[in-house]
Amino acid sequence: MSDIASELARVREAFDKPTLRLLDRKWAPFVLAVFKSSFSRDRRSVACELLHAQVDAYLADLRSTGVDAPEKTGRALCVQWMNDLWLYREVRDLGGGNGGGNGGGSDDENVEHYSLTSHALEALLLVDGLARDRALISESRLSTIVDTVRHRATEANPDREERVRRLEQQIDELTSERDRLARGGAVEAASNEQMHEGYANLIDLIQQLPSDFKRVEESVAAMHRQIVNDFRGEERPISEVLDDYLAKTDALMSSTAEGRAFEGAFTLLRNDTLMQGLKADLESILLHPFALELSLNERRSFMSTVTLLRKGIDDVLTQRTGLSTTLREHIVNHDVVKDRELELVLRGVNRELAVWMQTAGPRSTVTTELMPGTLEVEHLRERFYDPVAHLGPPALADVSDAAPAAPSLGDLRLQGGPLLEDLRDALVAAVAAGEAASVGSAFNSFGVSLRRPVEILGLLQLAAQLGTSAGPVSLESFEAIRPDGSVRVFDVPRRILTDDDTAALAAQNLGSQHD
Repeated sequence: MSDIASELARVREAFDKPTLRLLDRKWAPFVLAVFKSSFSRDRRSVACELLHAQVDAYLADLRSTGVDAPEKTGRALCVQWMNDLWLYREVRDLGGGNGGGNGGGSDDENVEHYSLTSHALEALLLVDGLARDRALISESRLSTIVDTVRHRATEANPDREERVRRLEQQIDELTSERDRLARGGAVEAASNEQMHEGYANLIDLIQQLPSDFKRVEESVAAMHRQIVNDFRGEERPISEVLDDYLAKTDALMSSTAEGRAFEGAFTLLRNDTLMQGLKADLESILLHPFALELSLNERRSFMSTVTLLRKGIDDVLTQRTGLSTTLREHIVNHDVVKDRELELVLRGVNRELAVWMQTAGPRSTVTTELMPGTLEVEHLRERFYDPVAHLGPPALADVSDAAPAAPSLGDLRLQGGPLLEDLRDALVAAVAAGEAASVGSAFNSFGVSLRRPVEILGLLQLAAQLGTSAGPVSLESFEAIRPDGSVRVFDVPRRILTDDDTAALAAQNLGSQHD
């Protein structure tokens, strides 16, 4: 029996997808030209109002040259393209770094942007491939296929000896080439034709990445919408919704081609050494003479491959973060008790309606208030009497046995400020005995209890009360002794004590009654 019926159904299903529907429309060339002109790898989103104005300008340019163009406005066309799943509209925060340019929109936050869907990106990629002059079936493409098949065959073969044989063969080939170069052998550089073929192969692979990332992003967004609908509809318990989300996340990252591409790119992105090597290899390719034949945009696009990977991954992770945030907020804010109370109230309303319908006529109405009326209460108690609140506090536990020994008065004085009266007496006694001619020499002759560092401040205060001394100012050393026995030396301006100074100090200690 022929398989034409099943093949026809499969082809019709493919033609029903937005990608082929875009290519099958009358205005498909115009739509793709607009997408190509308005979006690029570095400009992945455009403000809605700006895109509307751009499409209007494109239509005016085409009509002015006599080219047939759609009769609708730019806004109407963009809305139609969005309904056809070729454009995606979302609110983006311009200050948050969304990975795509704002398209010259306003500087306000939360501006609506258009971005291309994976279907539009696939259509653009297909058209670019058909418009490319260089054939993709080349030595570079076949070498890539052969190398990939050999690598996968080595990983798929469980035979240990066969794997060892393949590895030894590769080692022998690489060792032979290394020895040839080490002996001075000629370094055969690739020709421009070979580099062009390899470059075309790489570009073909790189250009498939945006659509792959976009499909993953759309899959997460679709999952997001489905879970939000499940939460709002309350058709399933929350636990089932969460289990479904986790299962879909695992399947998305492992069972689909775009998910596997995302996982591979994410692994590459986390390896900083590998990313630096990739960037260096891209630069090495562009240093070949064939790159002089490339345009500036082609070289810039080729060098932005690493940036393309980072932007694609950032968009997917942003979608996943939004989904996780929705789940967390619903779990935190979902009040099961209130839901049950509302359900009881609605059931009671249904019962009363059933009773009322037994006697009510077909045109009977009931006047109800949308909002309950306000209660007229002069004072509403906020707290009620609680006997527990008027009980005395419990007795404190007796912990006197664990209390440390009380410090002595001498210990407390050692931790305090300067002893001014004792300092004046000791200073007067030192000068009267002829043991000191200056404040510093007198301090160094004091006992240990009066040679704390803080006593130096007390002596400076006493000296300031006596006034400044005449003559040049020099420094002298104060050897202070801390309470713990350590010695510190301080250099302080020298102050000579005269007989008048000694008399003034003695008078201060005697008090005002001895003036």
